[in-house]
Amino acid sequence: MTSRQQRSFPLSFPRQYARTQRFTLGVPRSFTVSPDGERVVFLRSSSGTDRSHALWVLDPQGRAGEARERIAADPEALLAGAAEELSAEERARRERSREGSGGIVAYAVDVAVELAAFALSGRLFVAELRAGTAEELGVPGPVIDPRPSPDGRHIAYVARGALRVTGADGEGDRALAEPEDAHTTYGLAEFVAAEEMDRTRGFWWSPESDRLLVARADDRPVRRWWIADPAHPDREPQVVAYPAAGTPNADVRLYLVDLAGERTEVGWDRERYPYLARVHWSGGGAPLILVQARDQRTQLHLAVDTVTGATRTVHVDEDPAWLELVPGVPAWTPDGRLVRVADEGGARVLAAGDRALTGAALHVRAVLDIGENDILVSASAGEEAADPEIGEIHVYRVDERGVERLSRGTGVHAAVRSGAVTVLSSAGPDVPGSVARVLRGGAEVAVVASHAERPVLSARVRLLEGGARRIPCAVLLPSGYEEGDGLLPVLMDPYGGPHGQRVVAAHNPHLTSQWFAEQGFAVIVADGRGTPGRSPAWEKAIRNDLTPTLDDQVEALHALAGNFPLDLDRVAVRGWSYGGYLAALGVLRRPDVFHAAIAGAPVTDMRLYDTHYTERYLGMPQESPEVYAANSLVTDDGLSAPENPARPLMIIHGLADDNVVVAHTLRLSSALLAAGRPHEVLPLTGVTHMTPQEQVAENLLLLQVDFLKRSLGLA
Repeated sequence: MTSRQQRSFPLSFPRQYARTQRFTLGVPRSFTVSPDGERVVFLRSSSGTDRSHALWVLDPQGRAGEARERIAADPEALLAGAAEELSAEERARRERSREGSGGIVAYAVDVAVELAAFALSGRLFVAELRAGTAEELGVPGPVIDPRPSPDGRHIAYVARGALRVTGADGEGDRALAEPEDAHTTYGLAEFVAAEEMDRTRGFWWSPESDRLLVARADDRPVRRWWIADPAHPDREPQVVAYPAAGTPNADVRLYLVDLAGERTEVGWDRERYPYLARVHWSGGGAPLILVQARDQRTQLHLAVDTVTGATRTVHVDEDPAWLELVPGVPAWTPDGRLVRVADEGGARVLAAGDRALTGAALHVRAVLDIGENDILVSASAGEEAADPEIGEIHVYRVDERGVERLSRGTGVHAAVRSGAVTVLSSAGPDVPGSVARVLRGGAEVAVVASHAERPVLSARVRLLEGGARRIPCAVLLPSGYEEGDGLLPVLMDPYGGPHGQRVVAAHNPHLTSQWFAEQGFAVIVADGRGTPGRSPAWEKAIRNDLTPTLDDQVEALHALAGNFPLDLDRVAVRGWSYGGYLAALGVLRRPDVFHAAIAGAPVTDMRLYDTHYTERYLGMPQESPEVYAANSLVTDDGLSAPENPARPLMIIHGLADDNVVVAHTLRLSSALLAAGRPHEVLPLTGVTHMTPQEQVAENLLLLQVDFLKRSLGLA
């Protein structure tokens, strides 16, 4: 079929949504700005359907003062057209980061941003960013997470569990720390660090480029699970070290290692504080680590003596519920003050040294950059803000004199900064996609081109608050709906749980909900208690009891019924992961409200989910089994309650999922069967917690619509 013939057929949203990986392909991402402001480095694929990312450099002031983009490393050229090959370790890393694309998916640079290192097909490549040339370094592989030293003279990387280093010219390759056995790795993040702590790294260079801090992970204590592929019974099951709630974690230690391989262990009370959550090493002070107690109610900021490995306590945080980990902290200011984000006075505030720099008007989400005289953060409006700013996230510059908002316009904004140059990425509710603008001294000097496809439909989202709790909501109606057309069946479309904000002031995140609306539904997305971005109390209202997340879906639905054409006799709910749990919970516990549900990859038995996440909210199952039973679907009293009518329930699960394993769905299905409750199970062969396969992602949407219409009695 020719390209002209292909264009003659209208493109459906499900197919476009699948082939563009949710409209993320072709979007510039992973920005780095050089200290001299002469280079902006980023990743981008060539089109909205190309999954292979290349490394690009933008010169904000090229020839004749005009910005100029140039490619620094093209994966197709570097691999000479060969297909990309991924090791099992690299596949696992990508699953943890939910990375579904290919090519150059990550890179690291030296302090001057002149040299970049990246892994491609398990091989090590470096790119000279000024010259725009790239070459392969012949080192043992498969290579994982290569990172240049700050001075650009060395590249450290992991291969087969060993931390290795080579010269930037490829000479002098050697192992600095080799694993003692198959259970041990040096320089890699263990499962819960990568999955739940947002720590994807396992080694950190010193500012002087002469040593590294290296994490050693021994997963020998962790229980083994076996994930089989029933579609291929001839294949051996995959063995996974999975730390389920209440079971042992990997043993994690930290070492100072010099370039000769001499090591000194960093000492702290690992028995009491087993979680290594953050590591920071800059010129502002001694190496800084953040360690957490297993219950996550206490954490220590520790400074490391680089001679002895001993640590001293810089600061202690405590919280009766749990302590939230925030990107970008802890860190030092250039003059040696500790930068942290803490829940104090009912707000999530930024502090430097002994002073809080923000108050209850802001809910700080991340620290983006620490400058000589200020700190750049992303934040939402706090509960005491004059305007609720539903779903908005802005970029602020904070210093001793106060707070200044840098982003403009309703939307979701993020930034990367070095010196006088900032890359500000902005997405709004009315225009598809996002725009990455390069600012120098506050003035726009360039826009980084996006190659993303334009969606074939537009999201018509209304953001508002619902109910007495002022629950953030998004409402989407069919584009052809007019007042007086009658009531619409309702589809609740939440994530609704920790770390998953769905009500955002941006266009593309609501496209799938809009497509469901075009099928004849009024779609509601509600971010109730437990979801991020509002206040610490809002997030922590679910301690030991997850049912407020369901209660708030009900409250939002009933509150909005007074202002929108909602047929409360035909209400369905769908969701994935925590949203899948919430959907199943809805039809089991509130069948009076929800008449059908689609539960995708649901966590049904809380004892089967991982330690760092589950214990944060529910404690240890050995100490509070009743809490786990009350919050698990497989022990739900509603299953056998005769007064609860059975509602149609479709459960979808990838058989290769190593995050929410398929045992969750199988146990729920068994419990439903034992209770005589009809349901449907859709197993997805070879699919993990993500669904990047184009045909799978497309057909899943179509099958869900068919199920909803059948279940609600719609023509």
